[in-house]
Amino acid sequence: MWILNYVTKNSISNSVAEKGNVKSVSDGHVQINASSEYAKIPIIAPYGITYAPIAGEESVVLQAGGENICLGTVSKNETLSPGELMLSSSGGATILLKNDGNVYINGKKVS
Repeated sequence: MWILNYVTKNSISNSVAEKGNVKSVSDGHVQINASSEYAKIPIIAPYGITYAPIAGEESVVLQAGGENICLGTVSKNETLSPGELMLSSSGGATILLKNDGNVYINGKKVS
């Protein structure tokens, strides 16, 4: 995850990052089980993207500025080519942006 590498190497001194599993999500915060249990951790995402991870998903906890944050969940999609982007929901809805400029919503090409 390039974000994790960038943050730990370039912007935070004495950082501690580890992987764990999402236990629960409530009010924009997440509880994660890792080497210890992290509670009420804010979820960090790029501007304009808001999401709630699913319980059981593998995630990354990072210590930043004296508090813990959930940096994101580990991506498991192996069908994308470098440079492509897919948004998906747990219910199966998807929006796929392909390198050739095509956009697919729930598998159907949109022109």
